[in-house]
Amino acid sequence: MNAIATNSSTSTYDVIVIGSGIGGLVTATQLAAKGAKVLVLERYLIPGGSGGYFEREGYRFDVGASMIFGFGDKGTTNLLTRALDAVDMKIETFADPVQIHYHLPDDLELKVHRNYEEFLQELIAIFPHEEQGIRKFYGTCWEVFNYLNSMELLSLEEPRYLMRVFFQKPLSCLGLAKYLPLNAGDIARKHIKDPKLLQFIDMECYLWSVVPADKTPMINAGMVFSDRHYGGINYPKGGVGQIAAKLAEGLIQAGGEIKYKSRVKEIILKQGKAIGVKLADNTEYYAKRVVSNATRWDTFGKLLPPEHTPKKEQKWQQRYQKSPSFLSLHLGVDSHLLPTGTDCHHILLENWDKMEANEGTIFVSIPTLLDPSLAPPDKHIIHTFTPSWIDDWQGLSPQEYQEKKEEAAANLIKRLEAIFPGIADALDYQEVGTPRTHRRFLGREDGTYGPVPSRKLAGLLGMPFNRTSIPGLYCVGDSTFPGQGLNAVAFSGMSCGHRVAVDLGL
Repeated sequence: MNAIATNSSTSTYDVIVIGSGIGGLVTATQLAAKGAKVLVLERYLIPGGSGGYFEREGYRFDVGASMIFGFGDKGTTNLLTRALDAVDMKIETFADPVQIHYHLPDDLELKVHRNYEEFLQELIAIFPHEEQGIRKFYGTCWEVFNYLNSMELLSLEEPRYLMRVFFQKPLSCLGLAKYLPLNAGDIARKHIKDPKLLQFIDMECYLWSVVPADKTPMINAGMVFSDRHYGGINYPKGGVGQIAAKLAEGLIQAGGEIKYKSRVKEIILKQGKAIGVKLADNTEYYAKRVVSNATRWDTFGKLLPPEHTPKKEQKWQQRYQKSPSFLSLHLGVDSHLLPTGTDCHHILLENWDKMEANEGTIFVSIPTLLDPSLAPPDKHIIHTFTPSWIDDWQGLSPQEYQEKKEEAAANLIKRLEAIFPGIADALDYQEVGTPRTHRRFLGREDGTYGPVPSRKLAGLLGMPFNRTSIPGLYCVGDSTFPGQGLNAVAFSGMSCGHRVAVDLGL
């Protein structure tokens, strides 16, 4: 994908967006669709960040997970569909009949079917004495989801929007306000007593929030646990990277610009206000507003010197910590390895005590079960990833680093034999990514995939919105409300685009 550059470095834009992750691209496209003059600056060769892709020997691998929410065709929570529609873009998708196939300790094995009642029946068959609690917990998730799905989701920082939506949907607003300070664990323990079932609820949360239920906001849980049955999990044809590619294409068609190989090293301040950015090659661009799609740790401390970190941001960094990065294993395998009926997504855990541990829980995606075109004929992709901290990968010589990667990959493959017997003999291609890889290519502090609470907090109330304490500077992405996940950062992008547009008078 070639850089689009039609303006000189002295041009002034309405908005500069730092980074072309999904949050940044949604912000940019929302604003360009409203007539703003927008420039996106991306350090890498293609857009998408952790929602990007790379190609090797006939395989097209997703950088991150391939379990995608937000592509539904009804309601208001189908944020990826809406984001693409704003710039007249569409993506063909494949429906996934099973969201996740769990392989958990104590022989706890079940599937989260797209059909809601089918999933409940499978879970109730394992915990028949908790049928009432199961239905009440997941029923509460639906209550939250229905509130969200009844209203247009825009910036909660914009008073006129809040007033409008309250008068249109007062009961939904009041209902959401009730759940805003609560976590999924609060609701689960209210209805469920069986400790093993509560552990399962922890895993249900952990697989997308990277924290157990006690630290997972109920608003987020309501969205995820319901939308997987409502809008469903839908994989984009051509891979996850097509989402960013289509948004970038739509941005350009709407009159915006995106420049690749453009690493921002500094946000320019004038009298305390953000007025532009400086690149690594010292090129400067100026704008009325600056939006950072970098993490908040990268924004405050790198793009801005530490002395410019507002007290509000310092307090946020005390409440939240960096989530781990991932050890990623991108595999090409012979198709005979996977029997007919194999599900696309799996979670493997052998010991409950290891759920949150380094390389404890294994996540598996097999996107070629939905889109065979991503691999050569008679081959499949198995993308395996497990939480890993960058501290374990520091201070190594090149040889030590390579040896550690090979050892970690061999260990993951050995564990995967429990799900896919014979996988070691079916390997056709293998590539390992570490937290250092994620830090280098995604430009994220320590390779983190976003913030998680450092202690139990009051639901989503601690998450910051898009505006910052520095005039003219906004943040977007997983470091802002409502958090991690492609649909969540699309929400953040729509909110940011709305807030900036109002501030610009568009």
